[in-house]
Amino acid sequence: MSQDKHPSGAPWRNFYGRFKGKGLRQSQEVYLDEDLENLSPGPVDWDVNPDRKPIDIKEIFGGIPVWLEVGFGGGEHMVHQAVKNPGVGIIGCEPFINGVAMLLGKIRAAEAQNIAVYPGDVRNMFDVLPEGSIDRAFLLYPDPWPKKRHHRRRFVTPEYLEPLAKVLKKGAIFRVATDIPDYVRQTLEQVPQHGFEWLAERPQDWREPWADWISTRYEQKALREDRVPHYLTFRKL
Repeated sequence: MSQDKHPSGAPWRNFYGRFKGKGLRQSQEVYLDEDLENLSPGPVDWDVNPDRKPIDIKEIFGGIPVWLEVGFGGGEHMVHQAVKNPGVGIIGCEPFINGVAMLLGKIRAAEAQNIAVYPGDVRNMFDVLPEGSIDRAFLLYPDPWPKKRHHRRRFVTPEYLEPLAKVLKKGAIFRVATDIPDYVRQTLEQVPQHGFEWLAERPQDWREPWADWISTRYEQKALREDRVPHYLTFRKL
């Protein structure tokens, strides 16, 4: 067996976040048991798609525009966007199962019909998304990995940005929200190197939230701790 492969055929990919936190409530266990499978975007994991065949986006959403949210946390932004944009399909990727369970509860409450959920590493999703299939992507308050030696773990590195650029359509919008100044620095350095242009023309373009924004729990925590949110908008060239 190759030392750089998992027995399933998957490449060894280091993952530094958490997959599960404190115990789930009984209702959340029910959501996971009853709803998660039905919201699957298709065969993503290596054990069910070892040949990495592209998933059929049109079969999932019927040909409407498709957005992608990377690390949706508790899911409030994703459900908000789904309800406000019923003519759009949204795929969310989140490996933290507690966040997935929270999202499923919100989907039930909102009766959102245009969401697909992958409870895993977005890199696996990048493997099977068709090239140029995504119209918009969101990266909202990602793990900052504040220590300098951990900056390579951030999303705004070539390991993530190269496949993201591949699956986005020309002209697609990529939104990044963060309250960490050094994450802003790295984002503005790295993202344009992978086929994106920053759309800001004045300070208000990164100081003020987007018109359709809903403040997340992570942003509220940042504001309570006197950290300043930044809202960065890029377009795929």
